[in-house]
Amino acid sequence: MKFGTHLRSSMIKEYYWYYIAYEDLKKALKTDYVTEPTPENPKPERKPWTEDHEKRFVALLESELDKVFNFQKLKSEEIVRRIQASEKEVADVISRLDNANNARRQSLRPSQPPPSDEDFLLLEQVLSDIIADVHDLAKFTQLNYTGFQKIIKKHDKQTGWHLKPVFAARLKAKPFFKDNYDAFVVKLSKLYDLVRTKGNPVKGDSAAGGSQQNFVRQTTKYWVHPDNITELKLIILKHLPVLVFNPNKEFEEKDAAISSIYFDNTDTWELYEGRLKKTEGAEAIRLRWYGGMESDQIFVERKTHREDWTGEKSVKARFSLKEKHVNAYLSGRMTVESIFEKMRKDGKKSEQEIADLEQLAREIQYRVITRRLEPVTRTFYHRTAFQLPGDARVRISLDTELTMTREDNLDGRQRSGNNWRRMDIGVDWPFPQLPPEDIERFPYAVLEVKLQTQAGQEPPQWIRELTASHLVEAVPKFSKFIHGTATLFPDRIHLLPFWMPQMDVDIRKPATRRFGITRPPASTSLSANETPEDDDSDEDESDEAQARARAAARDAQHSVTEADQNDLFEETDGNALDIEERIAAQPLPGDEDYPLYDSDEESIDSDELEEARRIGGGYYYQKLIEYYIHRMGQALINGLKAIAPGPRPTSLPEPEQRGIAVMGNKRTVKRFVAPKGKRIHVPIRVEPKVYFAAERTFLSWLEFSILLGTIAATLLNFGNDYITFASSWAFTVLAAMALVYSLVLYIWRVDKIRKRRDVKRVYYEKWGPTVVGIGLVAVMLVNFGLRVRQTGFASRDGDQGFGHGRGSAGGEL
Repeated sequence: MKFGTHLRSSMIKEYYWYYIAYEDLKKALKTDYVTEPTPENPKPERKPWTEDHEKRFVALLESELDKVFNFQKLKSEEIVRRIQASEKEVADVISRLDNANNARRQSLRPSQPPPSDEDFLLLEQVLSDIIADVHDLAKFTQLNYTGFQKIIKKHDKQTGWHLKPVFAARLKAKPFFKDNYDAFVVKLSKLYDLVRTKGNPVKGDSAAGGSQQNFVRQTTKYWVHPDNITELKLIILKHLPVLVFNPNKEFEEKDAAISSIYFDNTDTWELYEGRLKKTEGAEAIRLRWYGGMESDQIFVERKTHREDWTGEKSVKARFSLKEKHVNAYLSGRMTVESIFEKMRKDGKKSEQEIADLEQLAREIQYRVITRRLEPVTRTFYHRTAFQLPGDARVRISLDTELTMTREDNLDGRQRSGNNWRRMDIGVDWPFPQLPPEDIERFPYAVLEVKLQTQAGQEPPQWIRELTASHLVEAVPKFSKFIHGTATLFPDRIHLLPFWMPQMDVDIRKPATRRFGITRPPASTSLSANETPEDDDSDEDESDEAQARARAAARDAQHSVTEADQNDLFEETDGNALDIEERIAAQPLPGDEDYPLYDSDEESIDSDELEEARRIGGGYYYQKLIEYYIHRMGQALINGLKAIAPGPRPTSLPEPEQRGIAVMGNKRTVKRFVAPKGKRIHVPIRVEPKVYFAAERTFLSWLEFSILLGTIAATLLNFGNDYITFASSWAFTVLAAMALVYSLVLYIWRVDKIRKRRDVKRVYYEKWGPTVVGIGLVAVMLVNFGLRVRQTGFASRDGDQGFGHGRGSAGGEL
């Protein structure tokens, strides 16, 4: 779908005359023909673009910008006035309700009648209409901003005159697209919560962390495209209020800022790899603060991953520390007892709670010093949290403007120096003062749905509908620390998370069903969350069939069925498959073993060789010889397969889609290829029963080898002819080969399981049993044939009068 068609289909009826006149601007880019069109030449050349053409186009573009800017400004002011009027109306209704409650407690007659349910319902409808206006204005802004960007791109491409740098200054002078709707969201959330609860909002501890020191949550994570952020916030606030830490303070943008600094050993990157591989007991140590750099309260946190088979849950524990004491604490100059001395004197916490915090502080300090941990990655984002105060059963957070920056001094640049954090940045997003190699601006927002539900209890229906909608893209196990570290240290990190190759895939999806903010039936607002492809052709009409095909392909590529999304929340078993694992577990037509990621099976040898090259010495030459022997063996096997007669498969072109796409009952796949010298880590679940299964398999092989050895010993001890002797040797060799093979296979399997390598032969083996079975059958057949032959010779000798007195000795099996 071309942008002009998309714009016309997405326009809001009430705003129709205030959108950018995209078609008029496109026509203004076309000059007159040099000659009149004829049937033989329907598209003759056009006259060159001149300065007069440029002036007329710029004047038209300026008028369109003024139109959009003025309407956006007036509409925003109107929403502000409507919110203020609604605040007064809600305050009046709540005041009447309080007066009636006070009069009832004092057994008096209220001076004013209490508000009825109809009053609250009317207020809710008014607020819902304002919420729809905010949603429509945000979509209006996004569509027009995209329209200006596309028409400028088209102008520069068709005319050769570069208008983009000049017009960028005009956009900055009239920044209709930079209006921040967070303040609207916070105010509307507070009002809507009062009305929804009929003046009785849930109250509790809303502090950042509050009294929660150790807490366990079931968390699922999603990516949200910037076009859908405002709509997503407005949907959530209708069910959960925005969590405001200080309701008595006017909302400021920096109040939503959260900064975290992650520590790691820059030689081993053990914390990064532990969190990426999800090994048992893997830790992440970070220092976090809320607000600007002037914040004096620093939270020292440790996140510990626990495997499901342990029966424990992953947990985050933390304690607070004054900013001036951080360096002394991390270096060991400050004792743990002195940190909690004031807390012990205040007596607000029990002695047991203080003892637990002291133990946590000692463990973190010990790990930082002994493992030589230092700051490596800082994450910054603005968080909008939705939660009932004091009730953590359902908590939804949306992190926008996510940015990762380097904190290390590895390349000789003193970023943080001897301090625990760099001081040249604060909350001034997007941090234009930083060089490109020091910063990674994440293109999406991150939605986290955190649930604390009882076993067997399902989340609310609206959460399941939200996470199954077109507004979000599920990314299980996404980590800001892992992504930032892998991106900012490309020369040092060689193991990448599974979502890295998918960063260039557009996550926007068409709305498959009506979901989201809706207006009264009189309005015809449609979703504008999809930015269509560039319209680079001169044709005004698009090919509808191609548009439908592209939309279907995008839908198939990016969508997960609603049933699968619902299963994500209905699963309460910690060992159940998540979305990525369910998709990977589905069989593919033609090749059931086709890997989604070209990372482990194809590149294990080269990765181990790279590791050996870094180590050097004899170990490297040993691995190098093994590598070439393996390559020669594979080449020999492939050559024999090519020479051997047999049917040849027909070569098919690779599918155009990236990842897995579903078209009806057909599924196509394309592997994500890791960059050279790197490997994609595919999440592999490893439990103790996997090791036990490998051990049981080895014991079964051992039992079979002992049985063959017993047969060989029996034949050798009780036989007295050459056939029995040869058979015993054959059984002995077969038993020894099975024993050695099973031992080598067991050691190899345990090593691959320990390294969490996704290798086929870790889980099944087709050659070993086949070879042993064929060998056993061959030995039996040869023994039987020789014995029959010997019996035949003996019979002929008896008939001829020879061989009397020479009986056939025992030794038959």
